[in-house]
Amino acid sequence: GAGREGASGHCLGDAASFTPLLPSPQARPLKASPQQLLPAGPVPPTKTKVPSPTVDPTKQAEEILNAILPPREWVEENQLWIQQVSSTPSTRMDVVHLQEQLDLKLQQRQARETGICPVRRELYSQCFDELIRQVTINCAERGLLLLRVRDEIRMTIAGYQTLYESSVAFGMRKALQAEQGKSDIERRIAELEDEKKDLERQVNEQKAKCEAIEKRELERRQVEEKKHTEEVQFLKRTNQQLKAQLEGIIAPKK
Repeated sequence: GAGREGASGHCLGDAASFTPLLPSPQARPLKASPQQLLPAGPVPPTKTKVPSPTVDPTKQAEEILNAILPPREWVEENQLWIQQVSSTPSTRMDVVHLQEQLDLKLQQRQARETGICPVRRELYSQCFDELIRQVTINCAERGLLLLRVRDEIRMTIAGYQTLYESSVAFGMRKALQAEQGKSDIERRIAELEDEKKDLERQVNEQKAKCEAIEKRELERRQVEEKKHTEEVQFLKRTNQQLKAQLEGIIAPKK
């Protein structure tokens, strides 16, 4: 038979290559052929003995262990093999060995010490299952309560994982939308910059035209003022001459 993954009831590979976190009892083959594993017709009823009123504590602990940590089954060489968790009580040295194995596996599988690490979570889950097994052997009720605690922790972690995945998806959508909006804004900025340059060019052209018109009007005004001044002077001289001639004509002769 093969080993078991820290009495957790889940295998990481086939029966030949699996290496458990903790030692467990060897598997045993069932005395049945593969054809007898799945009967084609109904099974005839068999006579069963009425159980005695006294219940064996060891048998009860094994049943509870099998309910908490289901047996592992596989087919090898036309035989169905089944492996159950050990019902042997653990000693203080077993707990120390469990801690050493946990530290060793964490180092071998290069589990991260902080942050989210599936490897570290898997190994600690196996370790917790082994602790549940040890406690259940001594006190079944305490083991069942620890089982409830384990299931609640797993459910909480699954809820946080779902929330994390949805938040990551939401963040990715927002990032894509922001990236798309950024490209639109950049394109709009480029268009506005081109429009600004065109308007600045038009402003410079209008300023040049305005300066040319002002210069031309200034020159024309200077020419007109000069012409007007010359006409005024000419008219004044003409007026003086006419005034002198008029005074000479109307003045009485001596």
